Amino acid sequence: MSEAWDLSISPEKVCYFIVKAREFDVKDGMTEPDPASNATDDNMASVLEDQPDDPVEAELASAIWALNEDEQIDLVALAWLGRGDGKLEDWGDIRAQAAEAHNNRTGAYLLGIPLLADYLEEALAEFGESCQDFEMGRL
Repeated sequence: MSEAWDLSISPEKVCYFIVKAREFDVKDGMTEPDPASNATDDNMASVLEDQPDDPVEAELASAIWALNEDEQIDLVALAWLGRGDGKLEDWGDIRAQAAEAHNNRTGAYLLGIPLLADYLEEALAEFGESCQDFEMGRL
């Protein structure tokens, strides 16, 4: 962990959210809303479609809810930093704005951000961190 990292959320957890957000973002629109066959007959194509009961979305939302309030605030602030809403020197202000905006809809808010994984990855880079520094299987 770099010396610049002084957040409530660990870089490993952020990397977990990056991986899961990428899984969530690659989903394609539903091609057949009510297929007559089962998934194995269709070569499991439905796992790549955006379904109302998407387990990746549920897992991601659940993981966000499992974070404590400070970690949720840091995750939102990191998304904003990576999106370009400020520079690393503005971290205190960005985090303060995220704390002020914090509510019980953090999961839905973050899942609604297009390119969330890219923004979180960019924010990690701003802090001198990278997901390549961690073994993804151990997160």
